[in-house]
Amino acid sequence: MTNLGFETTLKLDYETALEKVTEALKVEGFGVLTSINVRETMKQKLDVEFRKYAILGACNPPLAHRALSARPDVGLLLPCNVLVYETDGGTVVNITDPLAIFDFLNDPSVAPIANEAHERLQRVAKSLAKFA
Repeated sequence: MTNLGFETTLKLDYETALEKVTEALKVEGFGVLTSINVRETMKQKLDVEFRKYAILGACNPPLAHRALSARPDVGLLLPCNVLVYETDGGTVVNITDPLAIFDFLNDPSVAPIANEAHERLQRVAKSLAKFA
């Protein structure tokens, strides 16, 4: 099975982990465009309890601009998703690996952009490891 992201479990409560993830993304030029509260959605739509779970849509505007300029349909793969969810051992953070997502395109025009995004998001994951 292919790894789709960079995963780590942080020894932080969920709310603190969300803050640390957002801060780490900012350091690498990513902002959070969207935030889906899965727990709240499950309660509202299905009336079921679910763990604290967020899907963050992270975007680095210069990288997104380059990718969309090279290939407009790459917007189907944006933004980069970041999962943050509560578990018994702390909070799991899983950051999309752009190389895993863009690999199937096999398009040289977006390869360098995917590589740069990969490196930046890998640094985000590594910076969070101090909380593991």
